[in-house]
Amino acid sequence: MTSRRRAASVTAALTCGVTLIAGITCTTAAAAADTSDGGEGDLANKSAQQIADDALQQLVGAQSLRLRTRTSADPTKLDLTLDRAGNCTGAISKGKYGSVQLIKRGNQVWMKPDAAFWKGQLPGKSGEEAATKYENTFLHGTTKNAFLGNLAAACDLKAFQKSASTPEKPSSGGHTPSSPSHAPAVALTKGTPTTEEGTRVLPIVKKAKGAVQTLYVAIDGKHYPRKLTAELDHRTGVIQLSNYNTPVSTKTPAPGDTADISVLENRLKGSQGA
Repeated sequence: MTSRRRAASVTAALTCGVTLIAGITCTTAAAAADTSDGGEGDLANKSAQQIADDALQQLVGAQSLRLRTRTSADPTKLDLTLDRAGNCTGAISKGKYGSVQLIKRGNQVWMKPDAAFWKGQLPGKSGEEAATKYENTFLHGTTKNAFLGNLAAACDLKAFQKSASTPEKPSSGGHTPSSPSHAPAVALTKGTPTTEEGTRVLPIVKKAKGAVQTLYVAIDGKHYPRKLTAELDHRTGVIQLSNYNTPVSTKTPAPGDTADISVLENRLKGSQGA
């Protein structure tokens, strides 16, 4: 896999997350509110649609959060803590193609590839040599670098929030292109309260065209979306959201632990010319 394709897959994974969120909140009808508590707290007297809308607003208003994604259709996994200023820290994994630790502060970007990444990018001994030489080294550059710029696109919380909230805005015709007026109404329903990573949550379920999407909303305190799942044709996607409004770490690698991003680019060029 080339570096361009690798970076593109990261962006695609993030876009998938936005699609899940927008898909479950942008509906045209809602199930009636359940008047019994049943462990739902103050969500008991709200409809499923109202709960989904509230959760979306909490997501859009967050200054920072932790985002984790995975899907059965692609080995890409994200685990990033990011904020509205574009800073982030975490890791991006591509299965057998390896993973990278990622740190972004302003326009400065650091990435530390693992051995599998180097061996996947460079053939034979070249990959093994690079993996050994740069085992504990962060490659550094700015967002002006094409590779780092594409990779760091996953750190854009504002873009994530904007994409998630845009579908709910009514158009002049009363509907959006993704929800044409002739489309049948789809109702959201409440599931049974459960627990997600120690937090009590209420599942909000949407079923349409063979797909099942479930939004897990925190019952206590602010009603943040904590988890989203989607199932279609035996394929699944999962997004986990946590650490709302927890500042992104400001720690960056020491100069002695870094090398310029040109190290990777030069080695890639060398392997392609071999």
